[in-house]
Amino acid sequence: MAQKILIIGGVAGGATAATRLRRLNEDDTIILFEKGEYISFANCGLPYHIGGEIKERDSLLLQTVEGMEQQYALDIRNFSEVTTIDPVNNEITVLNHQTGTTYTETFDKLIISTGAKAITPAIPGMETAENVFSLRNIPDMDLIKEYITKHAIQTVTVIGGGFIGLEMMENLKLLDLDVQLVEMAPQVMPNIDFEMAQQLHTQINMHGVNLLLNDGLKEFKDNGKKLLLTSGTVLNTDMTILSIGVTPENTLAKECGIELGFKNAIKVNEQLQTNYPAIFAIGDVIEVKDSVDGSPTNIPLAWPANRQGRLVADIINGIPALYPGTQGTSVAKIFELTAASTGNSERMLKNKGIDFQVIHVHPNSHAGYYPGASPIHLKLLFGSNGKILGAQGIGTKGVDKRIDVIATAMKFGGTADQLAEIELAYAPPYSSAKDPVNMLGYTADNMMSDKIKTIQWHEVDELVDQDAFFLDIREEFELATGSLPKGTFIPLNQLRNRLAELPKDKTIYVYCQVGQRGYNAARILMHHGFDVKNLDGGYKTYKIATYSLKNTPFKKRVNEQISSPSQVCPLTTIEVDACGLQCPGPILKVKEQMDQMSVGQKMIVKASDFGFSADIEAWAKSTGNSVLKNEIEGDNVVATLSKGNLLQNTALPKEGMMKDTKEGATMVVFSGDMDKALASMIIASGAAAMGKNVTIFFTFWGLSVLKKQKIQKRGMAKLFDIMLPNGANSLPISSMNMGGAGAKMMKTVMKQKNVDPLPLMIEKASKLGVKFIACTMSMDIMGIEKEELFDFVEYGGVAAYLGDSEESNLNLFI
Repeated sequence: MAQKILIIGGVAGGATAATRLRRLNEDDTIILFEKGEYISFANCGLPYHIGGEIKERDSLLLQTVEGMEQQYALDIRNFSEVTTIDPVNNEITVLNHQTGTTYTETFDKLIISTGAKAITPAIPGMETAENVFSLRNIPDMDLIKEYITKHAIQTVTVIGGGFIGLEMMENLKLLDLDVQLVEMAPQVMPNIDFEMAQQLHTQINMHGVNLLLNDGLKEFKDNGKKLLLTSGTVLNTDMTILSIGVTPENTLAKECGIELGFKNAIKVNEQLQTNYPAIFAIGDVIEVKDSVDGSPTNIPLAWPANRQGRLVADIINGIPALYPGTQGTSVAKIFELTAASTGNSERMLKNKGIDFQVIHVHPNSHAGYYPGASPIHLKLLFGSNGKILGAQGIGTKGVDKRIDVIATAMKFGGTADQLAEIELAYAPPYSSAKDPVNMLGYTADNMMSDKIKTIQWHEVDELVDQDAFFLDIREEFELATGSLPKGTFIPLNQLRNRLAELPKDKTIYVYCQVGQRGYNAARILMHHGFDVKNLDGGYKTYKIATYSLKNTPFKKRVNEQISSPSQVCPLTTIEVDACGLQCPGPILKVKEQMDQMSVGQKMIVKASDFGFSADIEAWAKSTGNSVLKNEIEGDNVVATLSKGNLLQNTALPKEGMMKDTKEGATMVVFSGDMDKALASMIIASGAAAMGKNVTIFFTFWGLSVLKKQKIQKRGMAKLFDIMLPNGANSLPISSMNMGGAGAKMMKTVMKQKNVDPLPLMIEKASKLGVKFIACTMSMDIMGIEKEELFDFVEYGGVAAYLGDSEESNLNLFI
């Protein structure tokens, strides 16, 4: 039997329901009412047309009234506002805005898809402000574009840091306008957690947007030209965009007695029915179940609306279907960054009283050795039973893919540790053999099986105040990028030999840059009976989370000029590509190039890790160099540096880069084991990168490390030559060498992890200025000739080593 089905509202939910209804039944009468002109448009694309990213306005119009009527045999009535619903007599009242006439229409089934409306609080002074807008539809977009063009706008203020506010902020900036964003909460984008949002705050500041958090709009003054904030701050503005949020458009439902629920959204069952069986509701206007815990919520997103539009058509046609709930999976673009999430945030879980554990990881988007890799910052939340409760990701590439994978695992009941089992497509341009999603799974498995205990970034400051024992196991050159205010420094490769320096009666809080080496250190310490916890996500997560906003008054850009003749530099500008290198690789590469430059010479560095922007500032300050520019170009940080401190008109010391003249490091390498030689090169290179004058003294078996070629020998020297390795590439490892198999395994892993082989490490260390001294006495005893060793090796005895050690504050024996 044919039915008469009315739909109130088009766009995502209503238009989808209408077309699905027709595909399922050719006999039903289907009438769609839309109070505006447009029945189906891409409202998510509106900000991008304002900014010029979407060139053609018509690209946003998905369906015209005429086209949709002809294709689907629908009765579409735009400019027709439904003003009342009579749920008892199954009747609605309609106002035609073009003719001004009112009429009634009966129904067998009614679908309410009225969506959400912008929140516009009664702010004093708003009634006289003609420069205030919100963005929900095509006419709103047209008004904003027209006002910007006609009034030569220079400064725009966006009120609200949700999806629309952030997208408007970016697109207004694309128009080369000065933009300031005001958000009442401590962060933008409320669906992610604070430390993740801090990455967005950093990016927003990088683009010259002034961000005012924990503040709100109190009053419009001077006809909207001035904004008084709750903090007392007064902002000048040519135009204001209100993006405070949305609320369900429930007027019709409320007036006719349809039951309302969470945030006054329409309450529906799993078959999308209201408390009146003939009336259904879908989209932004309804209450849904939170998929994580089944609690009621309202999630105004396009995917749920489209899905519900399809399902309600099935249900009306007698096809068994249910809408079980919404995960809230979402993604947004904020300048170069992609921010995505699914499930609940940490803040939501705390408010609900749900116990959870947290993981932060910072892997590359794809294999680091393939060009274009950039870091992804991922956060996973899961219960003690492994249930995935939520995930968040921020980065330039591959973020949406990883969150989509986790959202799929959540949907079908996968646990956090089972993320390690998901077999994902791999090739160097797309991922790594161990995908970032797999890494989350492996870490979750370690935590669930008590192989590691962790602390979170927000616990650090309180622990520092309590004089907790923090152990920094990074390399020395990484310290220039920052460290915790208190703690003990022992590089990971020295840890086993320095366990006696650590307390057994205290918990040791270990940290590295991103957490992975911290886990390795924690395992070592746990095996030796220490109580240890690893800082989840490492120092990088803490540093991001503690970022301080950097707002500056708007002013016209001026070309940088060098005022002092001593600063004029006719030298060639050096260009350095550090993209794809994981921290601290970019800093090390800068150091290598800077050592070869003249004072005043410039360097342009490109890096794909946005954290490099802060790191290079800290490094330059520590080493006496100048950062002239530090900007975002495309998906990269591009920094321009000058050797020497131009601001103070001072030059660098002739040797090294630190101001302290007694800033050396010396090492004796007695061992011929590959792993110990690797440790020596890592420590030496790190110390050299920090400006230390490094000397390594090789004696006895350690001389094998310096061999570059084999020569003909006789007598005892030939016997030694047979017994000793041929060079740095032939060294055994100290444990589990297994006839060379262990060394081959280590080299294979090093290659997979993009770690240089030992001979190349040695050459790079030499280029960094590390002095290699071969003990001539040991050479004589073992029959080793100068021709066998690297060309840069110097020769001497113990006096040469001791002379350098006098100028050293670091002395090691390996």
